[in-house]
Order: sequence, then structure tokens, then C-alpha cells
Amino acid sequence: MSVDRNTTLRVNTLKYNIQYLMIQLKKNNIKFERVQWYNNALLLKNISEKDIQKLEIYINGYIYLQSLSSMIPPLVLSPKSGDKVLDLTAAPGSKTTQLANLMDNNGEIIANELDKIRYERLKYNVEKQGATIVKMINSRGEKLGEKYPEYFDKVLLDVPCSGEGRFLINNPKTYRDWSIKKVNNLVKLQKKLLISACKALKKNGVMVYSTCTINKYENEFILDWATKNLPLKIVDINLIIKDSIKGDNEKLDRAIDKAIKILPSKSMEGFFVAKLKKV
Repeated sequence: MSVDRNTTLRVNTLKYNIQYLMIQLKKNNIKFERVQWYNNALLLKNISEKDIQKLEIYINGYIYLQSLSSMIPPLVLSPKSGDKVLDLTAAPGSKTTQLANLMDNNGEIIANELDKIRYERLKYNVEKQGATIVKMINSRGEKLGEKYPEYFDKVLLDVPCSGEGRFLINNPKTYRDWSIKKVNNLVKLQKKLLISACKALKKNGVMVYSTCTINKYENEFILDWATKNLPLKIVDINLIIKDSIKGDNEKLDRAIDKAIKILPSKSMEGFFVAKLKKV
């Protein structure tokens, strides 16, 4: 990507609604566009994140600034009111708070983050958004499967990754620390987290595996490994995203084409999303 992305957000339905939000934006002469696949998301045309953060709607936690691609994994997981949900690597809380919205703040969400500083950011965002069903823990994600065996109806596993989907040519900071060695180390961690997530998931439960990267080592190859080594099968994603392609299943588990890869664009970060069922 060679240009900055649009500012995008979703309304926090625990405190506000999309109609009120659109009225407020019009009052402030902020131009926006609805997102076809998510009623509660907007793409802003003429304002930066920095300026949005000065508005009451942001200060009061009525909105959450979030990339559109990052909103896809919770929608694919589709938790229901009353579910028990694990967000295994949760900071800064974008997807955690979105899960609480989708569940109408009813049920249980365990949101885990290992890094102390990121954990504090998660805590701040969860409290600001009023997501009272979230219990936050500061623990190793690899250990949670043993701590909560077959406890959760749904698991969101948005793994630490090499972040290739966020690279911007005009911002070297976004890709400065990328290396093959880093990718290889991440793959080892991603497998450990997948094992833990699978242990924590109930039989017939649903897991979403996602990354903000686009290489096959952290995406398709991981899925192929998971279906061969864990009681997981890849299932269809019932969400039509214009900027997406199917997962590449050449010489791999054929069901990998049920996963989706979001291509980087002015409105979307590069992302990979797969839906899995425990069998």
C-alpha cells in the first residue's frame, strides 16, 4: 500500500446507535459512507482519527475507531447472547468490545493479554465501551486450554503475526522489523496458541483464526497443519466481502478455500480469516 487508509469506525451499540451517530456526523459536516456488510460500521471521508478523537462521541465511548478488516473476525464468529467466549489474544480490545456488542452485553467473555502495557490498554477500552461481561486476564495464551478445558462455545484467535497487511510504503515503521526469522518464530507460537484454543473449545464449538498478514506460512499452511493435527474442520464463512479472495488450497486441505484473504486497499487492511469447528 502506498497511500494512507480511510478512517473507519463502528458504533458502540451498548451506548448508542447508528442513526444517532449519522445525525451527529452530519451536524459536524463529516462525510461518511455506510459499509455494505456491516450495518454498524462507517467509512469517514473528510476527517482524520486525530480529529475524531476530539469529539464527544469518541470521548463518551459511543464509537470505536477500528479498521474494517479487523471487524470481520467477530462477525464471522457471530457469538450469541448468553454464549461463553474466549478472546485469546485480546489487546487492544477492538474485537473484544465488538463481541460484547454482538452479544448485547449478555453472557461471558474472557479476554486474555500477556503483555502488561497492552493489557492496561485492553482494560481501558473495555471499561470505556461499557462491556461489562468481559473478564480480563493477564496470562500466557498457550496455557489457557489447560485452565479452561472444553469450556467455551466460541473462541476468537486473532494471533500475533508479521503484520504484512498493514505495511505502508511511505511509512517504514510499519515494516522495519519484518524478517523471515520473525515469521518462523511466529508460526511456532501460532501453532501453540491454536492447540490451546482447541482444548478450550467445547465439542461442536466454533473458532475463528485470523491474522493481519498475507503470507501462506501464517495462514494457509497453519490451517493445513491444524486440520491434520487437531480435531478441527474448516467451515464456510457466510459473509460477502468485496475486497476478498479465497484461501489458496493448492496442495493443501481442499477446504482451505473456505477461508478468506482480504486484499490491502485504501479502505481495508490485508487480513486472513478462517472459521473452524471442533469435531
